[in-house]
Amino acid sequence: MRFWRASVNTWNGLTFATRSEQAIREELIALVLSLPLAWLIGTSPLRRVELVGVVLLLLAVELLNTAIEKLADRLTLEQDAQIGRVKDMGSAAVGVALLIAGMVWGVSLAQRVGVL
Repeated sequence: MRFWRASVNTWNGLTFATRSEQAIREELIALVLSLPLAWLIGTSPLRRVELVGVVLLLLAVELLNTAIEKLADRLTLEQDAQIGRVKDMGSAAVGVALLIAGMVWGVSLAQRVGVL
């Protein structure tokens, strides 16, 4: 029963985030595209899993950032320096996750074409 409730909560959160955030929609598209591209670019089964996994990691960080932003906006819509810094840190986390994803995909592509 607990697993079922957790699954329903997961679905509800993903559905809400997808409807309300363009970045989530873009990353879901990236996830869908990563499945066949990982098969083409990945040089081993493990590398293919890594390629898809790093996109899933990016989606997870974006979901956490969205949750932080929604909670912060619920607290106050007024300009607040501390809340602004918290939102900036969430955005920075997404930026770092994007950098990690880009590096993994870049290295994998370089391996596929024989540069590495």
